Amino acid sequence: MRLARGPSALFDWPNIVREERVSIRTYSSARAQPHPVLGFVGIPNYARADFHYDARGFRVTPAPAGMNLKESPLLTVGGSITLGNEVADDETYPAQLQALTGRRVINAGMSGYGLDQIVLRAEIVAAKEKPAAILLAFGADNLRRSEMSRVWGVEKPYFELANGKLVLRNVPVPPSPDPATTLDIWQRLFGRSVLVDLVLRRLLLQYEWALDHVRVLPRGEGASLSCPLFKRLAGLGLPVIVVAEYDPYLWADPPYMREQKKLTDLVLRCAVDAGFVTVDPFAAIDEAMRTVGRGVYFRQGEHPRPAGHALTARLIAEALPRLGLP
Repeated sequence: MRLARGPSALFDWPNIVREERVSIRTYSSARAQPHPVLGFVGIPNYARADFHYDARGFRVTPAPAGMNLKESPLLTVGGSITLGNEVADDETYPAQLQALTGRRVINAGMSGYGLDQIVLRAEIVAAKEKPAAILLAFGADNLRRSEMSRVWGVEKPYFELANGKLVLRNVPVPPSPDPATTLDIWQRLFGRSVLVDLVLRRLLLQYEWALDHVRVLPRGEGASLSCPLFKRLAGLGLPVIVVAEYDPYLWADPPYMREQKKLTDLVLRCAVDAGFVTVDPFAAIDEAMRTVGRGVYFRQGEHPRPAGHALTARLIAEALPRLGLP
């Protein structure tokens, strides 16, 4: 098995789980810095190829040449899709929405956030930037992350319900641990095994085996927390649009699709109950997947191509008049 990976694998026997955790931590922290409440935020003025953060740590949203943008801005918050992983600054849906509406858009999305961090991010940024409205995007994985105190080896805040009220935990967010210290007994015993690594990858179990997540809430609790989280967000007194996001794996696995759509619909109902406008692009994506195929809207992984971002921007733009913004 080792020889199949190359002769060097016969002599080099690192703990594969630890190596995976170090690699992910290195990637996730390359453009992020610690934050006492949110866990991590973008590094101000970070620049790499076609990915840039501004002086406040927000993804840059270039305006079309000659366009004078209206104020007050729209504030977009969400995870890696909102941030725009794998697309250029001007290809993200916040940037494309800015071009469609002529109103300044702040892209405060952040890779790896749970719904809990997304709501906290909206509160913190809205207090400083005074937006006209908030556009909050979520996917099912953002709900799962809300059930964790550590995701991909990085510490984060989380909420619990106590006597019907949200209680913020793990704040100030502690430093993230050294990946070498987070291995359990089984990962120490079998983490060097190429055979175990291959079998788990083939069974699609390597994700849970190798990645450093610390669960503090029961499965499904992340979706249940959306109602109180949205009520908390409504306390800001700002118009809000809640946008559902989907990854392309749904269209390859019907049972997974049914499960994820059920969770998404639950969260969207919570948004409506909180008085928010909702945008659900499922039908539009489903039609596109059946007619033009996955490759037009999604990359090889889970993130959208520019055309996928354009679809989201168009649907949000069509919903904006319902907010009655000047």
